[in-house]
Amino acid sequence: MRRGTTLLELTIALVIAGIALAMAVPAIRALRDRLSADGASALVVSAHARARMIAAVEGRVVLLSLWADSIVVAVVESPADTVSRWRGPGPASHQASMTGLPRQIVFGTNGIPLGFANATYVASRGGARRQVVVSRYGRVRVF
Repeated sequence: MRRGTTLLELTIALVIAGIALAMAVPAIRALRDRLSADGASALVVSAHARARMIAAVEGRVVLLSLWADSIVVAVVESPADTVSRWRGPGPASHQASMTGLPRQIVFGTNGIPLGFANATYVASRGGARRQVVVSRYGRVRVF
């Protein structure tokens, strides 16, 4: 009865494992890029929804500020004073780049954006892209 393995058997096993790993790395990298772009676009979508809900429920003017490193939802108390209601990480926290930033959007007391609120944001990392389109009425779609 023989115990253990020979050097040739170990080498063959390592070569097979290396080939399998080399085939899996591009798929894992593409998955990582896709998840990163999805996460960055989800941050922008949820920030729009949060600002819109605060404006509609409280009947106040809300300012949504989008930067690459942070997202801030602030309630306008008076023309010269805003109170930060929520602050979160921006798309850069997902290691994704996003076009269309920085941007500030003002939501009216009914939850509908004021002024020119339509925008297109594109989150990308590697070969993955997610496009977030905001209509002038505040409807958000992700492509």
